[in-house]
Amino acid sequence: MIDSPRSHTPSRRPLRRARATVVVLAALAIVGGVPACMPPQLLTLRSGLDSLRAVVDTLNVRDSLAFATVTETRRELAEQRDILLSTRATAGSTTNELFQQMQQLEGKLDEVMGRFKQVSERQPPASPPAGPPATPGGGPDPNQLYDQAAADLTQGRYTMAIQGFRDFVQRFPSLELTDNARYGIGECYFAQSQFDSAAVAYALVDAMHPQGDKVPAALYKLGLSEEKLGRAADAKKHFEDLVKRFPLSGEAQLARERLGTGRRR
Repeated sequence: MIDSPRSHTPSRRPLRRARATVVVLAALAIVGGVPACMPPQLLTLRSGLDSLRAVVDTLNVRDSLAFATVTETRRELAEQRDILLSTRATAGSTTNELFQQMQQLEGKLDEVMGRFKQVSERQPPASPPAGPPATPGGGPDPNQLYDQAAADLTQGRYTMAIQGFRDFVQRFPSLELTDNARYGIGECYFAQSQFDSAAVAYALVDAMHPQGDKVPAALYKLGLSEEKLGRAADAKKHFEDLVKRFPLSGEAQLARERLGTGRRR
């Protein structure tokens, strides 16, 4: 049998398969990134993409750090703002308090300087007298001395008032106003809630000036002082003594009311 010419011609299928394999390999080389098989343009593009990716990653890291820094800075600023506001408020309050204290001190200084000036003027001068009237013996005028102490009591300068009244009692132990001066000492202590000292002063009014016009008031305030000290029995005794000795006085009527209502304060 004679062989057909087709049987002696090589088959083209293996060639086609080889070509397909080459194409696939080339594609894989391009896609898979085989450097030896990539064109220069693709290599340049890939290099640029890698660089861009690195820059983007760096920026992301920097943004994260910057965000954290900004957040921390905001927190610190908020804390500093709160501290500053608190400091300003405290400083403002302290400044106001200091200003008020300075004004009070200035007022007291003016009072002390005024009193010092008055005392200086009361001293007998070496030259012809030009100060306030004095007694024949050269001492201060009793009425002026009493009026000054009474003014100190009225204006709440209790320490100065006590000193003035005591000075009056020491200088003029037997004048008509002496019992008033002793009573004024008791009033200064009573106004400051020093009821023990007030009771002593009121008792001296009765003991040293039993016929003085301030005795009824002194007995009544003595009873009030005893009440404040919790000595109800002593207070009742003084009220009863007041009613018995000075029944027509206004203080006696007040004492009757307190005796009738018990320990009313």
